[in-house]
Amino acid sequence: MERYELVKEIGSGNFGVAKLVRDKGTKELFAVKFIERGQKIDEHVEREIFNHRSLRHPNIIRFKEVLLTPTHLAIVMEYAAGGELFERICRAGKFSENEASLINFFII
Repeated sequence: MERYELVKEIGSGNFGVAKLVRDKGTKELFAVKFIERGQKIDEHVEREIFNHRSLRHPNIIRFKEVLLTPTHLAIVMEYAAGGELFERICRAGKFSENEASLINFFII
């Protein structure tokens, strides 16, 4: 993780914490999902990494690399600055069919 500098925490969930980092060389921003090493790293995490590595599509967050720290597995991904879809849905309450189809287009 020496290659990256921490910018801020951007989210947390049952399986880990997401942090915004900056590549020290290129200054490019990335999102890193930190999953505590141990029982939380199972076949589901392995499958997520395997599947995400093979995806190449302009509307899907691009996988960059996986790193191991002494305490965590770190999954480095492209950073999408638009915020969380769940929060947008909660704020809007509902979407028109056209809005929903656009959202579906961007998360597929």
